[in-house]
Amino acid sequence: MNALDRLLNPASVAVVGASTDPLKTAGRPVAYLRKHGFSGAIYPVNPRVEFIDGLRCYPDVKSLPEAPDVGIVLLGARRARQAVRELAERGAGAAIVLASGYAETGGDGARLQAELLEAAGAMRLLGPNTIGLVNLTDGITLSASGALEMDSFAAGPIGVVSQSGGILGALLSRATARGVGLSKLISTSNEADLDLADFVEYLARDPHTRVIALYIESVRNPDKFRGAALQAARAGKPIVAFKIGRSDAGARAAVSHTGALAGSDRMYDAFFAQLGVLRAQTFGELLDMSSALSTGRALRGKRVAVLTSTGGAGTLVVDALGGAGFETPAPDAQTGKQLRALISRDVAAMDGNPIDVTLAGLRPEILRGAIDILLASAGYDALVIIVGSSGIAQPELMADAIGKCLPASDKPVIAYLSPHAPRAGAVLTARGVPAFSEPEGCAAALGAMWRAANARAAPAAVDVEPAVAAADIGSGPLDEERAKALFARFGVPRVRETIAATPEQAQDAAREFGGRVVLKILSSEIAHKSDIGGVAVGVARADIASRMKKMTADATAASGAAPSRFLVQEMITGGIELILGFHRDPLGSAIILGMGGVAAELINDTTMRMLPREGFLAREDALAMARALKAWPLLDGFRGRAKADVEALVSAIVCFSKMAAQLGDRLLEAEINPLFVLPAGQGVRAADGVCVLQS
Repeated sequence: MNALDRLLNPASVAVVGASTDPLKTAGRPVAYLRKHGFSGAIYPVNPRVEFIDGLRCYPDVKSLPEAPDVGIVLLGARRARQAVRELAERGAGAAIVLASGYAETGGDGARLQAELLEAAGAMRLLGPNTIGLVNLTDGITLSASGALEMDSFAAGPIGVVSQSGGILGALLSRATARGVGLSKLISTSNEADLDLADFVEYLARDPHTRVIALYIESVRNPDKFRGAALQAARAGKPIVAFKIGRSDAGARAAVSHTGALAGSDRMYDAFFAQLGVLRAQTFGELLDMSSALSTGRALRGKRVAVLTSTGGAGTLVVDALGGAGFETPAPDAQTGKQLRALISRDVAAMDGNPIDVTLAGLRPEILRGAIDILLASAGYDALVIIVGSSGIAQPELMADAIGKCLPASDKPVIAYLSPHAPRAGAVLTARGVPAFSEPEGCAAALGAMWRAANARAAPAAVDVEPAVAAADIGSGPLDEERAKALFARFGVPRVRETIAATPEQAQDAAREFGGRVVLKILSSEIAHKSDIGGVAVGVARADIASRMKKMTADATAASGAAPSRFLVQEMITGGIELILGFHRDPLGSAIILGMGGVAAELINDTTMRMLPREGFLAREDALAMARALKAWPLLDGFRGRAKADVEALVSAIVCFSKMAAQLGDRLLEAEINPLFVLPAGQGVRAADGVCVLQS
């Protein structure tokens, strides 16, 4: 038996610092182990008493009759280290340290945590600052959570890992009230040793867990988490994550727009999407989505039948489903005919959706018949049953009627409780029909099932050439011309342009390009040239000298240095302006695509893809990025507009990502803004660029 198996399913538990008072935190673990029927050996450790709750108490760890599988340490931060050391020396499998006052408090606490980890040696450590864990599958409570005061819990297929101890208790109590069955609940907290990924990996191979629910504050080891998440995906176990900290206030200020557009929370979106992790948008959705997925039913389409006996509630659900992208079509001719025949009358409500059986009354045979018809219908992929007041009064009747229909179909079936009725919801959920008290919960649940059924595997690694030699690229911020030359080297076309130091040189370039041109300051020191008047569009050849003079004055006033070089560019017309950027983050590297121009951050129509650990984006990923933009219709010929050269855009995205892969850690920032996407067959052009390299 390995250390995690000993931790989650121990035959013996030592409780170090156990109290005789079950009302105190230190007294709870022994009391809860006995209350909830732990059948293994319990060894309280307290040198001041002989017995706790009838159990012999030992003066120290060395005195224990055997090496315990788990030691729960209930001592303060400064005393816990010695207890952990003694458990490790005794041969314990793992220690659970509840005390706070470690790395979460700063410098001194971080030192104490490092000493705690050193004391553990080869023994595994959960915590510190944890509330412990609960194995409901086997009735093992290694925790001081007050939620364990409840008399019983529903064991089930959802495993929970939380980086917050308090949230573990909140989820346990909420799940119990709703009839949602859980398998294991683990609080990792400070993660001095065992972390989120360790338990995702454990649950991925746990035969009693079908869905993994995560409460995340921060993924401390992205590579390790990535491996665990992919292992869960291979095991066919969806992961639902609620990640707190949505504010981008902590996002670093970047030279490019891309850093601001990415933001730390957006990176988590991309990270989770790459791994197939389903992100809950609210805390309530964490259980809503997990309970729906735990049924194991696959949602193969977006057409939903809503069966109701109360009109208003039906409208609420239909609205919520519509807002989440689901369809609620009326029954097809055959299905409508069968429904009308069921209640032996020509009722117009049978021809709409919601399908209202109010006039039929709450008769089990009618309810079962309607459910059977709707589940058998080729026109629907899922069924939402609205439980009104009459059903609430007889929840077992309703649950039995629905439950008898489930074996005939593998389509998802969920319930919406119109009056607030926790008991009815718990009865339905326990019978395999997840019940929700909010219409939005129904939409979130079906949305999770749809995303899980259509999740793509993480992008496969695409071999890249050896890293580009650095000698001719330089380092630090590159000026615009050098940045675009680098992008072109990897296959991203740029506009025609010339460097000019004098008005005469600029006028000669304008003559070559014909007509009006774009005039810019060329400097590696100024990234956002338009902010200081360093960009002029549509400049006539005759006006170039005066514009250069004004730009020089404006730039000198703003930066204190007079520019010595300018760029003269051909004017691009008829294209769509996009932004294509690269962003590096502790979670990994990502490519961002969005609507471009000076208002890129204001418009904020963007999509992101994480780069594979090794390699670059495939063409299908690049095309999916373009299609994900709200502005996609503009690229696809909106209202008679000429279709843009999407193939060239896809190629540019792939080439840009290949550049990022080959430059590796040398590339700190890169951005093309704007990238002009011209009409089909005319390609794309990089019109401005930012690039920052480290040596």
